[in-house]
Amino acid sequence: MNIRNKKLLVITGLSGAGMSSALKNMEDLGYEVFDNFPLTLVEPLLQDSHTSDNPIAIGIDTRTRGFSSEAVLTVVEQLEATLLFITADDSILQKRFTETRRRHPMAKDRSVDDGIKKERGLLHNLKNKADLIIDTSSLSIHDLRRILEGHFKKENQGKLTVTLLSFGFRWGLPREADIVMDVRFLQNPYWVKELQSLNGNDSAVGAYIAQDESLQPFINGFKEMIAPVLPRYVLEGKSYLTIAFGCTGGRHRSVFLIETLKPWLQEQGFAPNVFHRDIAR
Repeated sequence: MNIRNKKLLVITGLSGAGMSSALKNMEDLGYEVFDNFPLTLVEPLLQDSHTSDNPIAIGIDTRTRGFSSEAVLTVVEQLEATLLFITADDSILQKRFTETRRRHPMAKDRSVDDGIKKERGLLHNLKNKADLIIDTSSLSIHDLRRILEGHFKKENQGKLTVTLLSFGFRWGLPREADIVMDVRFLQNPYWVKELQSLNGNDSAVGAYIAQDESLQPFINGFKEMIAPVLPRYVLEGKSYLTIAFGCTGGRHRSVFLIETLKPWLQEQGFAPNVFHRDIAR
């Protein structure tokens, strides 16, 4: 993702996907936040002499006065804004509306499912043109904040924020991952009775995995592959990179590999965030 205009971020997306949470996080990051802001007033807002020097985040959705995908894209292009799109799976959105008993803005006279489909159609062009898409289907509030901080936190701009993520294929692929490595070829500690209840942070598990003769060639090969591209990502303006390692359950091999890779990335000048998604399952 390239941040074009660091002063203006336009956030849009599907109702129930997490736009309000995203705007709240941007406020915490020092942005002036305006929700459901009329499109015709965006340019005057930026020209207002009383506007602070802080960057601005504007929430625009299908409820916004004068909304259309074309109108939003016109504003984004003319003002060289960064466009962030928040989305989620239909089934997740349905569940969220059911649990909160909120009425979908596109479903006043139809089912929630129909409302979601109608809104997704209206927003199709915006999603295709977005500089950054965040799918919150499997994200917690804390995960969303971590991703937004990686992209938009002031001290992170101009450098690459790397997140190392372990996960279990059994629980689904992490949608936020840029690079996914499958480490299920390594011998599995799960089948050793005394190691089953432990995880990849435990020394006994690490010692068991380290015995696998395939481990070191894999680690060396991965480092050789990733080392040349990291500085290229920085030069291209990419601000956030998630490297995910997956095993079957996400508790043993993937955790150990992530913890093994962390010190090497630190030696390369990065301060990686580490997140073990499925370690507690």
